[in-house]
Amino acid sequence: MESEALFTCQGKVHEDGKGLLSPRLELMFLAAILMLMIPHTVAYDPLDPNGNITIKWDVVSWTADGYVASVTMSNFQMYRPILLPGWTLGWSWAKKEVIWSMVGAQTTEQGDCSKFKGNVPHCCKKDPIVVDFLPGVPYNQQFSNCCKGGVLSSWGQDPTSSVSAFQVSVGVAGTSNKTVKLPKNFTLLGPGPGYTCGPAKIVPSTVYLTPDRRRKTQAMMTWNVTCTYSQFLVSKNPSCCVSFSSFYNNSITPCPSCACGCHNKKNCIPSDSKLLHKAGVNTPRKDNTPLLQCTHHMCPIRVHWHVKLNYKDYWRVKIAITNFNYRLNHTQWTLVAQHPNLNSITRVFSFDYKPLIAYESINDTGMFYGMKFYNDLLMEAGPEGNVQSEVLLQKDKNTFTFKQGWAFPRKVYFNGDECMLPPPDQYPFLPNSAQVNLVALSTLVTSMAMSILLIHKSP
Repeated sequence: MESEALFTCQGKVHEDGKGLLSPRLELMFLAAILMLMIPHTVAYDPLDPNGNITIKWDVVSWTADGYVASVTMSNFQMYRPILLPGWTLGWSWAKKEVIWSMVGAQTTEQGDCSKFKGNVPHCCKKDPIVVDFLPGVPYNQQFSNCCKGGVLSSWGQDPTSSVSAFQVSVGVAGTSNKTVKLPKNFTLLGPGPGYTCGPAKIVPSTVYLTPDRRRKTQAMMTWNVTCTYSQFLVSKNPSCCVSFSSFYNNSITPCPSCACGCHNKKNCIPSDSKLLHKAGVNTPRKDNTPLLQCTHHMCPIRVHWHVKLNYKDYWRVKIAITNFNYRLNHTQWTLVAQHPNLNSITRVFSFDYKPLIAYESINDTGMFYGMKFYNDLLMEAGPEGNVQSEVLLQKDKNTFTFKQGWAFPRKVYFNGDECMLPPPDQYPFLPNSAQVNLVALSTLVTSMAMSILLIHKSP
């Protein structure tokens, strides 16, 4: 009744009869509520709050009708790599610029260059799309940190492999800091959707050291573009799931049914199908369409966390990652887990490990990744489509317990995407000894009561 006195659905009438909100304010109020209710795509990851991909343009020299720029793409995300078929970078020119030539990368289309009679530009499109060269291109077409097929390692895994660069000569553009117009509407695919790029911003010019490190030079002009990732832009469904098991319970908690959506259910292939022996079935498609093994969860990746052993001062976990996609090998995979006991890891046996300390006071998140030339390649679905390791953790007597699912992770990410965990009420639970203790107690009470009765009855 009190809420009815303050607000009515039609007029927002105050209890004294005066209007509380105007129609315009009412609409704004309702819109704000709807924005809060609808899941948004703000690209913020609490486990990697500073993660982004930064694209830096350095104008290194002026030409007769434009400039030569060195473009560097740096992946500052701690655990999200860019895998094959690699990154794709696009933008829109502010004026009528053209690309005369490129080194270390190429545009996917040349566009209409019919108005040029002599030298023909590399690209005349208003909105060029650039891709990295594949390894093995001629030496005179290479540039530093180029030619990796667009693959970028995550910063936490390998900083030296998390950079890609190319050089571009731009014509019909400004020839000074005052006349150059910055490109607009940057887009980044890595390799699919998910990245949102902000506007280009002029920053202090990059300073270079000469090879003898005795002289400094600097770019004529520098601007940065920052791109951030949101999993909601990629798909409404997760791309991986998690299952659990333990030594103290015979049951296995599987991935939830249709954890990654069942839209691929009609096109999946059973693990024993003869179609798997057909030539070309494992060939990746240009649109990255997966070919999944038929499972109840229909996820490309499953992570299994098994509580294996319990010692006096330590406990042991086995982690297994299985690939159910017949068309994709994961070359530089990463696995991130959040668990309160990861601050006391003693040894990781078959993976490399690095703690992720996003906040100085909390050390409960770690990144696992493959050892080079051993298990850094997660093969396609099949007999070899899995990698596994064991982790030894020291017990903290103040917090350690096997009760109520404490031994299982709170969050799991694979290649930067959060995986779906089973519902907490389905976690493997400890054997219920409470019922046994109650039975024993009731038996003891009954026997004592019978003894007292017999004593009173005895002469």
